[in-house]
Amino acid sequence: MYIISAIIAFSILIIVHELGHFTLAKINGVKVEEFSLGMGPKLFGIKSKETQYNIRAFPIGGYVKMLGEEEAVSDKRAFSSKTPARKLSIIAAGPLMNIILAILLFGIVGSRGYLIPVVSQLAPNTPAVKTGIKVGDKILKVNNNQISTWEDFSTQVYTANGKSLNLTLLRDGKEKNINVTPTMDKVQNRFIIGIYPTNLNNPTILQDISYGFRETISLTKQTIGFFGTLFRGKATASDFGGPVTIIKLSGEVAKAGIIPLMSFSAYLSVQLAIFNIIPFPALDGGWIFLYLFEIITRKKVDDKKVGVINYIGFALLMTLMVLVTIKDILYPIKF
Repeated sequence: MYIISAIIAFSILIIVHELGHFTLAKINGVKVEEFSLGMGPKLFGIKSKETQYNIRAFPIGGYVKMLGEEEAVSDKRAFSSKTPARKLSIIAAGPLMNIILAILLFGIVGSRGYLIPVVSQLAPNTPAVKTGIKVGDKILKVNNNQISTWEDFSTQVYTANGKSLNLTLLRDGKEKNINVTPTMDKVQNRFIIGIYPTNLNNPTILQDISYGFRETISLTKQTIGFFGTLFRGKATASDFGGPVTIIKLSGEVAKAGIIPLMSFSAYLSVQLAIFNIIPFPALDGGWIFLYLFEIITRKKVDDKKVGVINYIGFALLMTLMVLVTIKDILYPIKF
């Protein structure tokens, strides 16, 4: 049942993403020929006036097939007949919907209360006490990096790996800078400063929405930071997981209850949005880059060349998915 819950949660992320493409296609007067959830063989489907809605065998993706998407068609309702700006709005709507979903999910999670980067308590004999941090201090920056959530602060401490940190605090309406060096906690086996956050109970609706925005922005920054680590060659195989890992981890999270599953779904929704806007052929980001190029230069890129590039890109993505899935099975991530 937990695995089923995980699959449903992941499927919702895909539905919302594809619904973004579908809705903007309709708004822009593009005929949608097929809306599919999942990949592989069709299990069953329903035919409307002009769109075929399908459920496919493997719940690892989905797609919206539009008239004139793969080749130019002389039809005013074809995707190929629309301006680059309209095409851009259709393609960008998918990742944007995932960001909106993440904000809403984090907001719902936050309605039960959440942690804010304001010191509520100090652990005795820790760097926080020794450097003069006080209860009530609000953490504004760490090493000049803006702190909006408690997770932002925790990430800064973790990535510092024991190095000295410069904290900008708000105390009695005035900013104060303090240098503090984390110490290794042998029990928790991680670096700590020795402060506890404040738990904001019974937040208002506006505070919930604000929390959703801040969490989504914070997670986006962390994800972009990971890509930086990846490009510098500092990531390891244990940092990667594919569809098998996602479903297994989602199932474990589902055991903890609906709220943790919603929080994890929001996390995945942000990852899905960011992955899709990478400017790589066959991804939404590849098309976004192409249409931005056409809008800026006012030049039409040859459709045949674009088709070949996207075919190669799609083949590479499928190869990558197969490799990551094999890695998931042979060398699963332990959690």
